[in-house]
Amino acid sequence: MDVAAWLRGLGLEQYARAFRDNDVDGEVLPELTADDLISIGVTSVGHRRKLLAAIAALRTEPPTAAPAASATSAPISPPTIDAERRQLTVMFGDLVGSTELSARLDPEDLRAVIGAYHRCCAGVIERNGGFVAKYMGDGVLAYFGYPRADEHDAERAVRAGLELIEAVAALDTPADAPVQVRVGIATGLVVVGDLIGEGAAQEQSVVGETPNLAARLQALAEPRTVVIGPSTRRLTAGLFDYEDLGTVKIKGFAAPVTASRVLRESAVEGRFEAHHGPELTPLVGRDEELDLLLRRWQQAKTGEGCVVLVSGEPGIGKSRLAQTLLERLSGEPHTRLRFFCSPHHQDSALYPTITQLERAAGFRREDTAEQRLDKLEAVLAQATNDLGEAAPLLAALLSLPVGDRHPPLNLTPQKQRERTLQALVAQVQGLAARQPVVMLFEDAQWSDPTSLELFDLIIDRAPPGLPLLSRCHRHDDQRLQPP
Repeated sequence: MDVAAWLRGLGLEQYARAFRDNDVDGEVLPELTADDLISIGVTSVGHRRKLLAAIAALRTEPPTAAPAASATSAPISPPTIDAERRQLTVMFGDLVGSTELSARLDPEDLRAVIGAYHRCCAGVIERNGGFVAKYMGDGVLAYFGYPRADEHDAERAVRAGLELIEAVAALDTPADAPVQVRVGIATGLVVVGDLIGEGAAQEQSVVGETPNLAARLQALAEPRTVVIGPSTRRLTAGLFDYEDLGTVKIKGFAAPVTASRVLRESAVEGRFEAHHGPELTPLVGRDEELDLLLRRWQQAKTGEGCVVLVSGEPGIGKSRLAQTLLERLSGEPHTRLRFFCSPHHQDSALYPTITQLERAAGFRREDTAEQRLDKLEAVLAQATNDLGEAAPLLAALLSLPVGDRHPPLNLTPQKQRERTLQALVAQVQGLAARQPVVMLFEDAQWSDPTSLELFDLIIDRAPPGLPLLSRCHRHDDQRLQPP
C-alpha cells in the first residue's frame, strides 16, 4: 500500500514524511491508535479524527484476491484518469555540482548526500503544500496546485524555494563543503493526464510549456537562488522582494521571457497591503462600522480596554475597514501590533506572534544570530527595563541562541510554554502602560490553538488603554453585512 498516496487522498499529505520517518507502511497503518498519531506529530484533533476514521475503514474493508492469470485472459489495464486542464505552479530544484561530487566522493558517501538532499526536499515541499512528482538523480520536480488546488499555490512554491535553498545549505552530509541547490519556478495552464512510467519512474504526466519553463529558469539560476517566471511574479507581487533579470532568450520559446530572482520576503505587514499597495480608493458604505470602531478607540483611550469582533463572508471588506481605521489613527500617539494568521500554519504554535516579533525587530535574511538577538532585545526594551527572563524565553521562541548573554532556562517544556505566554502578555501590558495599544488579529479563524490561548489571556488581563480589534471570516456570525 502507498501510504503517501493514501494520505494525499485524505488531503493530509503534510504528514507523509512523519509516517515515513516512523516506518508506517501498509501493514502497520491499520493498527495505528490515537496515541500513535500524537507521537508521530499529528497534533490537530480534527486531523487525528479524520485519520482514525479512515484507518477504521481500512480494518473493515474485505481483502481482495488477485485473479489467477491464464493464457487466455486479457491483460488488466490500469484505471484511466481523465485529462484535466488546470493552472499549476511547477518547481524544479537541482543540486549544484553533483558531477564534481560524484567524482570526488565514495559512492556510498554520494548516496548519503543524495538521500539527505531528497529527504530535505520532500520535507520542505510537503510542508509548504506541494507535491513531489519525481526525483531525477540530483533534481526534484514538484507541483503546487496538484492534486489539490489552493489560491496561494504560487506563493507556497516561492516560500518553499526560499526555504529549500537555506535548508539544503544547512545539511550535515559526508561532503566536505555545504551542498547547494538552485530553483526555478513557473506558473501556467497545463493538462494533467494519466500516470506514466512504472515504479520509481512513475509520475503524473503534465503537458504544457510550464514544466519546460521551470526547468529552463532553474538552469539560469545561480547557486542558492530562486528564479521565477512572469506569471509567478504577478501572482506573488508585493509578497517578496525581487531582482529583475530582464528578458532572457530561453531555448524552445519563441519570445523572450521576463525572469526575476526572488531575494526575500517583503517587509509589507500583511497580504492586503501587498496586493493593493499604498494607493487605495476611498472607503464607501462603511461609515456606521467605522464610527463604531472610532468610538471604541476613544473609549479605550479613557482607560477602558475593549475588544471588537469584525466578521463576515470573505471579500466583504473587513481588511479594508481595518486598514481605514489604522489610517485614521496614524496622527495619534499609539502602539500598533498586527498579527496575521495563515491557513498554511494552523499547526505551527504561535506562528502569528513569531512573525510579528520578527517583523517588529526588523530581522533580515543576512543577519547573524547575534544581530537578531540585539534587535529582539531592543523591541522588548520598549515594554520593560528587565530583560532577564523575557529575552531568553522569546529568543527560544524565535529559535535564537543566547550564548553567554543570558543564563540557560532549565525549564520543563510545559513550564517553558507557560512562562513564554506570561512573557508575551507582560510585553503587551508594558506597552499599554506607556501609551494606548491597538492590536489587529487578522484571519482569526486560521489561528493555531496556542495563539487562541494567548489572546484569551490578553483579553482577560487587558490593561487600561488596550483596544483589541480582531478580524476574521465566519459563516455563523456575520456581523459585517454587504454595504
